[in-house]
Amino acid sequence: AALSCAPARGGTSRRHYHYKMSANNIETEASDICCASCGIAEVDDIKLKECDVCDLVRYCGDKCQLDHRPEHEASCKERSAEIRDEILFKQPESSHLGHCPIFYLPLSLDIEKSVLQTCCSKVICNGCAYAIKIRQMDKSLDASCPFCRHQTPKSREEEKAIFMKRAATNDSVEVLKEIGIKNYHDGDDEGAIKCMTKAAELGDAESYYGLSFFYQEGKVVTKDEEKRLHYLEEASIRGHPEARYDLACINDVIDSDRSVKHLIIAASLGHNSSIKLLRVCYENGLMSKADFATALRAHQAAIDATKSSQRELAAEYYGKEMKQSVKDGRLNCVTSFSSSGSSKAAF
Repeated sequence: AALSCAPARGGTSRRHYHYKMSANNIETEASDICCASCGIAEVDDIKLKECDVCDLVRYCGDKCQLDHRPEHEASCKERSAEIRDEILFKQPESSHLGHCPIFYLPLSLDIEKSVLQTCCSKVICNGCAYAIKIRQMDKSLDASCPFCRHQTPKSREEEKAIFMKRAATNDSVEVLKEIGIKNYHDGDDEGAIKCMTKAAELGDAESYYGLSFFYQEGKVVTKDEEKRLHYLEEASIRGHPEARYDLACINDVIDSDRSVKHLIIAASLGHNSSIKLLRVCYENGLMSKADFATALRAHQAAIDATKSSQRELAAEYYGKEMKQSVKDGRLNCVTSFSSSGSSKAAF
């Protein structure tokens, strides 16, 4: 229906409407400085605290908050849902992978274009890893970490020992995540949940995303759609485009503005599957031409931001090295739940 600013005949006049708005503002301001239950004002010796869930009202104590709950419950739930959506649909500054700590360009969503350093648990882009490797080869230097300069482990056993030592401290998100993902692909679901839960508590988006699969499939834990959605949202808030893509396709149907919003945010982080699905949304009239054009530009900008001449040289070098690794059977294990496209396709 069209929105009209003119009052209906016999309805509220503009002057009266302005008066009502002013009164509402006064009431809101008053609630900010007075207890919503007993009405006592905030003074030097009385400090009011906000509702634990929303930011609409304040209380002078726990008793007043408990007494006021029946009256406040409905508006509290409504406002808390609004606050959650404000957080959920805020555009992240970068993907969950962040930036290379050396070159400080955004890391590509393609996990094959970066490498985890065992010694310091830093994820380095292939461009920086390539540059330091060429320098060390040219000057006949011992292989060392591009970030912390520690000597590179000389065997898989030494690398694994460092990994497990770091994991025992429970302070390295990357190590906990890597072990959790490896456990998952090895079929050790209990070990995977244990590591990913610790990593999620430290704020790791990939671990939140991984936990959503366990509650979707009912492995080890009881199947729980509400918890699955919660973990997908937590991963999305932290910049995980695959999790946001899953939220958009939660019922395998794109039929709401919320789904399109999720896809737009994911596409602006460089997620290819999201921009492809947005094209389908545009062709089916679910978004305007202008919005789709904006999403296309944002997606391309995110892709371009991860490119550099050094990374292109690394791609050529490591492409040849990877082919040789596959030939020799030395290819490393999977380091993500899904490396590209829809997470469903990864399983």
